[in-house]
Amino acid sequence: MKTSNSRHRRVLKGAAGIGVALTMLAVTACSGGGSTGGGADAQTDSGGAITVWVDPPRVPAADAFKKAHPEIDITVNQIDGTVGGKSVQQQFAQFDQAGKGWPDAIFFPSNDDIAWATSSQSNYAADLTDIMADTIEGYDPAVLSMCNFDDKIRCLRNDAAPDVFWYNKKFFDENGYTVPATWEEYSELAVKIAAEHPGKISGFTGDAYAPDRYLWASGCPTNDRKSETEVHINLSDEKCTRAQDLLATMYDGKALSTLGIFDADAATVGPDMVMSPGALWWGDYLFNQTWKIPAGEMSAVAPLKFDGDSKPSAGNEGGGLWGMSSHIKGKQLENAQTFMKFVATDPAWQVDLSTGLPGYGPVQDAWIEKQKSANYFADNDTTFAAFKEAAAAVPGDHSYMLYNTGGIWTETMAPSLVSGNSFDDAWKKFSDELVNQAKTFGYTITEK
Repeated sequence: MKTSNSRHRRVLKGAAGIGVALTMLAVTACSGGGSTGGGADAQTDSGGAITVWVDPPRVPAADAFKKAHPEIDITVNQIDGTVGGKSVQQQFAQFDQAGKGWPDAIFFPSNDDIAWATSSQSNYAADLTDIMADTIEGYDPAVLSMCNFDDKIRCLRNDAAPDVFWYNKKFFDENGYTVPATWEEYSELAVKIAAEHPGKISGFTGDAYAPDRYLWASGCPTNDRKSETEVHINLSDEKCTRAQDLLATMYDGKALSTLGIFDADAATVGPDMVMSPGALWWGDYLFNQTWKIPAGEMSAVAPLKFDGDSKPSAGNEGGGLWGMSSHIKGKQLENAQTFMKFVATDPAWQVDLSTGLPGYGPVQDAWIEKQKSANYFADNDTTFAAFKEAAAAVPGDHSYMLYNTGGIWTETMAPSLVSGNSFDDAWKKFSDELVNQAKTFGYTITEK
């Protein structure tokens, strides 16, 4: 997931950040000295003490590190964890201007933060490719793809958050339905179920992860980064129009809710969802904790494939990112690397305390065995097998950008559908605003 499950209780905000109140944090980080505009050429070493910034759900990770490494002097500062918030980015802009103040490691509040943190203007996020090669080897390349900028690994994934295909096994068994194997079968069955069981739904369209579930899964170029200043966006691409047609069919067939999965009313509607693509963390956070669906009903299978495709495809809804400062060296750098390795790989955090499937492969099986003990899903073995398969199904040509595609979706598509407009009209509003915001952030748009 974007973060651990509790992360999703926070309100998602658009990347434009217009009208957002920016709260400045009274935090002094340990890095001193350096030049403006990134300052990577003036690395400093404080002698070993490190400062790390974490959001509330990652405080236990920092505490676990303190317990495991009492020999390392560390200051932990808790930061605003609002997804889409701008307070952290604004502080970093001030640090870049002053040439000092950066934390030595950070859990980014929003995955989109990695875009400005790797920009030539900031250059905060260190290149980990060589200095943490052993750790990187433990990741499936698909899981780390969003940390890969110009063939350099600039962050580490906390958890993997690919979509699987969720369905209510109890409902399917009672009504004789067969789990779809393709996206097209999913669309057809969704409309059939909506007609035969009015009120039953097969997906949500109102949250910022909706374009990830459907457009990213289809390979639609909304975030196809070509360089720091160029992006491929083309909502007329066949891989976009097939997702558009699929969603329009289900929307017209009254098989989709216009709510977002985090909306208060979704807790009432959620138990009527009989199937949908959705992130791994949906199982515990949405179905169990939030929507209170009884144990023994929900299960997951591996992602679906589109007709004509040889492989399944899935979106990705979150999966938090850890970054490390490029402005440090010596003992300070060594200790920051130790921290990064711990929060990415150590079972004391990733298995014992984290609620999301670890991004780091070697500890995934131990996490799964721990989660299986809850015996919540109707088919534990199939569900957790799907968890492990899903990461490889996420298209890799999707990067986090300075603009926020999910935020644009909730500013355009979601309210348009709620207002009763046609799906195609809502789609056009989203498409136009996506291009407009990308240009606002200085990107050159290419359609190929």
